[in-house]
Amino acid sequence: MTSSPSSSLATPSAPARFPWTPLLVLSAGVFLSITAEMLPTGLLPEMSADLNVSEPAIGLLVTFFALTVVLTAAPLTALTRRWPRHRLLVGVVAVLGIATALTAIAPTYPLVIAARVVGGVAHGLFWALVAAYAGSLVPREQIGRAVAITVGGGTLALVLGVPLSTTVGQIVGWRTVFGAVAGLTLLGAVLLWRFLPHVERPSAAEQAAHKARGRDRTLGAVLIVCVVTAITMIGHYALYTYVVPLLTDVVGVESSLVGPLLFAYGLAGAVGLVAAGSLLGRRPTSGLVLALTVAGAGALATSLFAGAPLVALVAFFVWGVAFGAVPPLLQTRLLHAASPEIRDVASAYYTTAFNIGIGGGAFLGAVLFETIGIEWISVVYAALFGLAVILVVSLRRNRTRS
Repeated sequence: MTSSPSSSLATPSAPARFPWTPLLVLSAGVFLSITAEMLPTGLLPEMSADLNVSEPAIGLLVTFFALTVVLTAAPLTALTRRWPRHRLLVGVVAVLGIATALTAIAPTYPLVIAARVVGGVAHGLFWALVAAYAGSLVPREQIGRAVAITVGGGTLALVLGVPLSTTVGQIVGWRTVFGAVAGLTLLGAVLLWRFLPHVERPSAAEQAAHKARGRDRTLGAVLIVCVVTAITMIGHYALYTYVVPLLTDVVGVESSLVGPLLFAYGLAGAVGLVAAGSLLGRRPTSGLVLALTVAGAGALATSLFAGAPLVALVAFFVWGVAFGAVPPLLQTRLLHAASPEIRDVASAYYTTAFNIGIGGGAFLGAVLFETIGIEWISVVYAALFGLAVILVVSLRRNRTRS
């Protein structure tokens, strides 16, 4: 560990071997953080009965968690810029594990909220650090691959972690599951401490030179990527929040098939994630334009071809594959756009934009559901993704001119 704190993540020289072990440990941390965040969604009835509150009140635990991320990720990243990244990353994962354990033993709903807020603080700071840390372990041309491996833990959490936790929680109780996830998260902190290499801080001369330049010249591009992220996530969660009525009421799928279809959608997203890391990551701008275009078209076709369920379901899976590539490509584009000195701060802005998109999308979807109907939300989805494509293309053109 460096003797003096680091203000940013600097890209080291290319390693002799691809750092599989550190990246897989980071991916495990992502898996655990997403699983911890989403646990209440699958255990609403059990938590509601035990804590003597309504199921919507339990659902708000996810909202409190996300809102905490939005409010704290960027300020805390700025406040901790001079802290050693390795020590900070291990610490926030440990805090997340402790917060999850406190949730498991909290006797009342207000104390559960308090524990979730603590977890949200740690979660937001973790996400501000993790992708930038992964990018610091590899040369620029391998950032896409490194980010795809790291954030792949989030995809695995949604496909495996949350469904498995839900099933086990229904059998042994929600508190036991929260306790088990807490223990695994604390183990994850130990693994990060043991296997994650330290990143070098910029030299004093480099820090002085960067400070003397004033406003970082890459900040504008970073902000555009964050705007694209917010627009994309608003569009996606406006529709995906109501994917069950989309499948049952619009496409006409039997309710018993919804679970398997959503699982298959998650697997399709994993295919997109692999494509982002292996095929599209070296050219994240072109890959992002392609993924956004196909995702928008797939979501729109799912509604437009509702009268032909087979075609609609093919479009549904195409949508899943394409959108699975979008988050890692956004993160890769962000790290390419940001100078090494501000990658951690840029990731904090990205995390904030992502969570604004989740909350804003769910709210927009609720409004649209009541006004124009679920079948028309896909049109809004496609329009927002089209706007995101225009911004991505304009960013590439501005960069070329520069």
